[in-house]
Amino acid sequence: MSAPDMQHSITPKPRDSVEQDQFLTILSREEALARFEAALFPRPMQGEMRPLAGALGHALAEDVIAPIDVPPFDRSNVDGFAVRASDLAQAGETTPVRLSLNNEIIACGIAPALPVAPGTATPIATGGPVPRGADAIVMIEHTQPAGNAAVEIHRAASPGQFISFAGSDIARGEALLRAGSMIGSREIGMLAACGIADVPVVRRPRVAVISTGDELVQPGSPLRPAAIYDTNGAIVAAAINENGGEAMFFGAIPDDEQELEVAMRDALQGCDMLVVSGGTSKGAGDVSHRIIARLGEPGIVAHGIALKPGKPLCLAVCDGKPVVILPGFPTSAMFTLHDMIVPVLRRMAGLPPRTDATVSARIPVRIASELGRTEFVMVSLVEGDDVLIAYPSGKGSGAITSFAQADGFLRIDALADQMPAGMQAEVTLFTPHVRTPDLVIIGSHCTGLDLVTAPLARAGLSVRSISVGSLGGLAAARRGECDLAPIHLFDEASERWNEPFMLAGLELVPGYRRMQGVVFRAGDRRFEGLSAEHAVRAALADPECIMVNRNQGAGTRILIDRLLGTARPEGYWNQPRSHNAVAAAVAQHRADWGVAIAPVADAAGLGFIPLAEEHYDFAVVAARKERPAVQAFLESLTSTETRAALQRAGFRPV
Repeated sequence: MSAPDMQHSITPKPRDSVEQDQFLTILSREEALARFEAALFPRPMQGEMRPLAGALGHALAEDVIAPIDVPPFDRSNVDGFAVRASDLAQAGETTPVRLSLNNEIIACGIAPALPVAPGTATPIATGGPVPRGADAIVMIEHTQPAGNAAVEIHRAASPGQFISFAGSDIARGEALLRAGSMIGSREIGMLAACGIADVPVVRRPRVAVISTGDELVQPGSPLRPAAIYDTNGAIVAAAINENGGEAMFFGAIPDDEQELEVAMRDALQGCDMLVVSGGTSKGAGDVSHRIIARLGEPGIVAHGIALKPGKPLCLAVCDGKPVVILPGFPTSAMFTLHDMIVPVLRRMAGLPPRTDATVSARIPVRIASELGRTEFVMVSLVEGDDVLIAYPSGKGSGAITSFAQADGFLRIDALADQMPAGMQAEVTLFTPHVRTPDLVIIGSHCTGLDLVTAPLARAGLSVRSISVGSLGGLAAARRGECDLAPIHLFDEASERWNEPFMLAGLELVPGYRRMQGVVFRAGDRRFEGLSAEHAVRAALADPECIMVNRNQGAGTRILIDRLLGTARPEGYWNQPRSHNAVAAAVAQHRADWGVAIAPVADAAGLGFIPLAEEHYDFAVVAARKERPAVQAFLESLTSTETRAALQRAGFRPV
């Protein structure tokens, strides 16, 4: 059926009836997975023959029986002489036995022509075929030349010494590899040793990947207003290829029901599985789930799962083919893909279940959770005092870096409403091994920090920076969870920066100065040409003027609260965690003013009214100061190269 004919044949299900089905029954993770697998399995494996070089990563579709012996002949394991063991019964260091040399030298690939008769020996190389009559090999180290045609042997030999007999590695007719075995480099070697050029494997399931959304732009194309780049298409396809599938990307389809249905039907026609990201929630533009009922039986088996992130996940089977609609946010999509879809995909590919490594780590802060939903929380691991510490990522399910930069995740049971601070928890790792960073920085966010740590990265040192604000950084340093904490805190009583906040065990290291100020869109008459104090007063007098704040615990937040006094203008509770987020809110007209540092305002093209030059310093954990990575950081901070880079970026080194 052609695409136009298909479009005419589509009869959308009445929307009201579908919306009544939305999330009526929220299933547990275990129940949803059981329903999904019950609708798919058992099913026959799709096999194919692949050349040996192309079989890597596949599962064997059937047993492979060894067609030959390996080795195919008796061969020497050492360089030396092929002998009869009985000739050397009396040999010793003081009683050498003299043997005549046969007129040939056996090397790899050379078939012996002469037998080894009693009283004779034949020179032989490692891997050479053992000649007729010989039943042992004597290492060359235990011999001494005795003229051109003889050799003296100073050690006795036992029958079979230093010989690998035919079939001793692999015997003809034995099961070389069993069906279901994963073919890695070692298995490739075994197959090659038997001369097998073509291998029966389970065909990789072809998995169609479709992204949905009017807002999506493919990487490499210009980003239009209110649009975002399609990250799900790339990351979902990569995860499928990593887990035994063959991803086929069909592009990003707008939220048009007919256009999307045509794409989904086309994808299912040529593929074994369909994975769609987005379009599974209750929004007006979410149409994917409405199409599934028309694609085949039994249709949706689970829609709405007690997971966080991942509640909107939709699982379906249409005429024997799995159809999955992932949540649109990248982190939600990847968690549900790895947790719920990868097990099914690997089973279809004939691969064993994925085995995940785990470590035990301490939770430094309380993590609230929602009762009734199994919650997965991504964490970054840092090394504390004789214990691993798992810092939760606070970026949310829409953040692609949450998944990319985390070391693993922990699981909070559906019956728990929190994970208390100080608790030991099991962290499932994203990779088999975890390398804790050489330097851990926890505290205030600043773009200048990247300039200081750049030389460390070039030197091969790994650095992890976690932005929790100045006060949060000091708390982490006090608990021994980091090497140093960047801070910018002003003490009104002493009128000094940072030093009054030092605690026992911490040393203050001067950093650099940065100008904080009011940021606004250039040309806004409410701010243009005013001092910071008068600009804020003008903003407070205008009820239509919206601010953007900073998170509690940030040094900038303390500065803002001192500036506002008791006033709480519109936008006060909008509290992003970085200067960049403040600048973006103002530049994109979601707010009219905020407080950020001058380099960020300049990069965003915003107007800037200086407010205060603050001291951005570092509270170093004294017990860790002599660690190589900490010393490297301190050296970089004072180096000519770093100071010049900071100055070019708009900071003032001290």
